[in-house]
Amino acid sequence: MTRSARSKSSATFDLARLFAALADSTRLRLLHLMDGSEVCVCYFVEILAQSQPKISRHLAYLRRAGVVSARRESKWMHYRIERPGDAGAASILDATLNSLKADPRMQADAARLTQACCEPQRFVSLVGAPVPAQLATPGAT
Repeated sequence: MTRSARSKSSATFDLARLFAALADSTRLRLLHLMDGSEVCVCYFVEILAQSQPKISRHLAYLRRAGVVSARRESKWMHYRIERPGDAGAASILDATLNSLKADPRMQADAARLTQACCEPQRFVSLVGAPVPAQLATPGAT
């Protein structure tokens, strides 16, 4: 790859925006909860015990950074991690997600998400909410 081709492909992904997105603990918690799953925003509100507008602002920030995508299903908004096409950015995101797995706070969030998925009736705000869907692992059959 020529130098001009490299700089052109690097210019398509804003690394500064990615680093800014990763520089917030709430956004890191959201990314960790989405790792391998598509999650409805109502679960984030319940698990992180934060308001829906605040969660939505953080999710919008992650979307603008190019690492999260969303889809609407009826009244529910579902979010999932979108791997950047830029190899360097994807590597940064992968390393970040991997390092979050050892964090006790992240583990507690994941355990609470598992509990909420298994017993949504225990969480008033989750009654009728769609359970987070596991995403297929790339290359898995």
